[in-house]
Amino acid sequence: MTFAQKPSLLQRYLRGSLVLQIAIGILCGVVLAYVSPSTALSASLFGDFFVKSLKAIAPILVFLLVMASIANHKQAQQSHIRPVIVLYIAGTFVAALTAVMFSFVFPTHLNLVSPDLSQSAPQGIDEVLHTLVFKMVDNPVNALVQGNYVGILTWAIGFGLGLRHASDATKALLQHLASSVTSIVSVIIRLAPFGIFGLVASTIAATGFDALFGYSHLLAVLIGAMLFIAFVTNPLLVFWKIRRNPYPLVFQCLKESGVTAFFTRSSAANIPVNLDLCKRLDLDEDTYSVSIPLGATINMAGAAITITVLTLAAVNTLGISLDFGTALLLSVIAAVSACGASGVAGGSLLLIPLACSLFNIPNEIAMQVVAVGFIIGVLQDSAETALNSSTDVLFTAAACLSNENSSFAK
Repeated sequence: MTFAQKPSLLQRYLRGSLVLQIAIGILCGVVLAYVSPSTALSASLFGDFFVKSLKAIAPILVFLLVMASIANHKQAQQSHIRPVIVLYIAGTFVAALTAVMFSFVFPTHLNLVSPDLSQSAPQGIDEVLHTLVFKMVDNPVNALVQGNYVGILTWAIGFGLGLRHASDATKALLQHLASSVTSIVSVIIRLAPFGIFGLVASTIAATGFDALFGYSHLLAVLIGAMLFIAFVTNPLLVFWKIRRNPYPLVFQCLKESGVTAFFTRSSAANIPVNLDLCKRLDLDEDTYSVSIPLGATINMAGAAITITVLTLAAVNTLGISLDFGTALLLSVIAAVSACGASGVAGGSLLLIPLACSLFNIPNEIAMQVVAVGFIIGVLQDSAETALNSSTDVLFTAAACLSNENSSFAK
């Protein structure tokens, strides 16, 4: 008689719920900071290792994801794809603008280590545009080494467009490279519980428990902006397309797509759920078979909110002035950046340095903001994914319902 071999401790950890593990890490960090502040300060080693790992892989991740996505993009021939893409772009941009509005009304300040700018902050939209243009033409190798995300994004788009005419083998190689880097990011993300433990313990030991209240305010702003998008702006966009009460469709998408996405925390993993929902709504199969996988990549309203709110939290913390023109530019950058968000949990957080670079915020400070995002990510990333994934079905249905009959009840 043979007995099944019990999984090792490492296997149990890798198969366990990342959300639960991060929650345990946060709790352990709080307890350690309360019981032994001196030991908690030493635990910053775990947090520093986690942050530096993210900082090292993020430039390569952005470069390969964007380049591979553009190179492998195929022109869709279905009649409803164009209006779906228009809704995706409009929804993401409106989400970024909403995040700016919420950040102005409910300004957030973070507890950052040595939050002093080594460079002068931009004074207005003209200086921001000047900096943006010159960062775009930076040497691509230097952009990767220095973490110049504007330059990385520019060269990734350029190479991606040039490689659209490459052979299928070359495109497949790019996709495999992007997938391999994503796998490395997944491994680093699995270290998040230890990194968050060190960050929470050392931060609370250094700043006191007031830091947690700062995080709760930040989380409230993020979730509030996402709820506003889900129940106000998205229904308005759908009403613009279908010219009837959008809320039955909104609630159905949130219930049948958003709930599962909230717990899986992956738009890609929720694609089968969305495809099944589109089928039951009797939508055009030629449309949703393309729009749902595409939406899991580019329809990122939640990611745009996360990038904008956390960037503006860093801006407020550092005392940088922000005019309307710069806020509008940030909304555009956040919307574009969100389309390149990684499919792994917390992928949108890795694009925050790109938005922070508009304000000359050093990468050391930007990555601290990313770490804060991981601390609140137990709820933030779940809510973000639920909004992103449910909106894929919502906008696909709106585009189809505006052109043809459906079994969806009025």
